[in-house]
Amino acid sequence: MLDRYFGLTQSGTNVRTEFIAGITTFLTMVYIVFVNPAILSKTGMDHGAVFVATCIAAAVSTLVMALYANYPIALAPGMGLNAFFAFTVVLTYKYTWQQGLAAVFCSGVIFFLISVFRIRQYVIDAIPQNLKFAVSAGVGLFLGIIALEEAKIIVDHPATLVTLGDLRHWEPALMLIGFVLIAALNYRRIMGGTLIGVLVVALIGIPLGLSKFTGVVSMPPSISPTLLQLDFSRVGEATFLIVVFSILFVDVFDNAGTLIGVTHRTGLMKDGKLARMKEALISDSFAAMFGSLIGTSTTTSYIESAAGVSAGGRTGLTAVFVAIFFLLALFFAPLAGMIPAYASAAALLFVACVMARGLSEIDWEDVTEYAPAVVTAVTMPLTYSIATGIGLGFITYAVIKIIAGRVKDASPAVMVLAALFAIKFAVAG
Repeated sequence: MLDRYFGLTQSGTNVRTEFIAGITTFLTMVYIVFVNPAILSKTGMDHGAVFVATCIAAAVSTLVMALYANYPIALAPGMGLNAFFAFTVVLTYKYTWQQGLAAVFCSGVIFFLISVFRIRQYVIDAIPQNLKFAVSAGVGLFLGIIALEEAKIIVDHPATLVTLGDLRHWEPALMLIGFVLIAALNYRRIMGGTLIGVLVVALIGIPLGLSKFTGVVSMPPSISPTLLQLDFSRVGEATFLIVVFSILFVDVFDNAGTLIGVTHRTGLMKDGKLARMKEALISDSFAAMFGSLIGTSTTTSYIESAAGVSAGGRTGLTAVFVAIFFLLALFFAPLAGMIPAYASAAALLFVACVMARGLSEIDWEDVTEYAPAVVTAVTMPLTYSIATGIGLGFITYAVIKIIAGRVKDASPAVMVLAALFAIKFAVAG
């Protein structure tokens, strides 16, 4: 039954591989169930309720993606979007968190409409092929800098922005050990090599005091403090529209980068277009609406899904397992929290290496193609934003094509998007 529904044999996978891929994806993104409540609670939201909302939003949204779109992509409240919600919408614009949730819901509704009417699919399909390869590679580089930062291999520096951390500490050392172990096991085609590497360095950290055993199970808190608490009282204000479209803008293009980056290695992208794109987009829009209703910021596709794809995940069954693990996290939160950041960072760095291969597929004979592609790939990690990398890529692509006298190479959608990104950067930075 599973083979027929998800097309396991056709995709060259099996239940065991999908299970391991699901565990791998879950372990690389489970941090969100602890980080998201810490951020959103700064707005006055109940910490325990946000924890439960985070787990349920991730589980339900991921299950919809699995069953409706058959994608091996997991969803959860997005990092960056939760910070925007807390620090900009609530603390800067002086919205209540209930009013902020209303803005998230409205952005989800618009997201749903442009997905249903294929507007967003048209936009994503209109992205030039070489920019798509660059997005895949850029997302990999973005994962790389996140991994190195998580393990304190790179740290901030007032003069050079970043510099080498202290490799004499256990965290960076164990992360590098985990990384080389994962790479070697994957070269030997050992099933679950990525997961094995993560677990090995996590266990090594226990006697070193880097991760601790804090219990196995606990009953989840009540979700009632945040459930259906949306307040639409400011829906007619100009700032409300700004908030809604800011959330929508970031979500649309961060998500586009994630879908392109993750699916590039799964066989779902053919001739530069993604199979079942409409279903994936509708699943994403549902996630944004559903998350706001139960009490969390925008729920979106996670780039960490690439870890599961790297471990062999190819179908929605991978996402089904991820959804199950998020539901179990409600009761096994102490156990799930034992995976330290440096251990999951080892998996992310390996995935970054795999995804960076997209650079090799760019047309390096045409400067009007590879120059914007390089800008896209490089600026994603350096600006810490997938959306910014895509935006700068669009702008440079359009301008180069115009000056080079090759306007026909750029579709009308590319020109419009380049103009919109230019306006966005000029107005909001």
